Amino acid sequence: MAKTGKGAVSARLQSVARLARTDLAARLLEHGFYAGQDQIMLALSAEEGLTPTQLAARLGVKPPTITKTINRLQAQGFLCKTGSETDARIAHIRLTDTGSEAIKAIEKSV
Repeated sequence: MAKTGKGAVSARLQSVARLARTDLAARLLEHGFYAGQDQIMLALSAEEGLTPTQLAARLGVKPPTITKTINRLQAQGFLCKTGSETDARIAHIRLTDTGSEAIKAIEKSV
């Protein structure tokens, strides 16, 4: 039996959202990113030098999750970590030139 009313609208919205996520994931992969990594890159593009804790809070994820993703992006050459001048326990995360270029390419393609 076909859905009607609110159920049909919800089903269509979910379908459109799924298609949009799939399309975005494919576009990101063309630039070497996986879903979720783009959010970190965009946050750093807007404000350089955030700490992992600040990034986690802004993106609504747990610090261990952000640390794992930062390490992957650093290994890919998109990010670099620099130590704090005042506290050796704190790292500031910045885009590399490669990361900045990748953000520009993503913004053009999305």
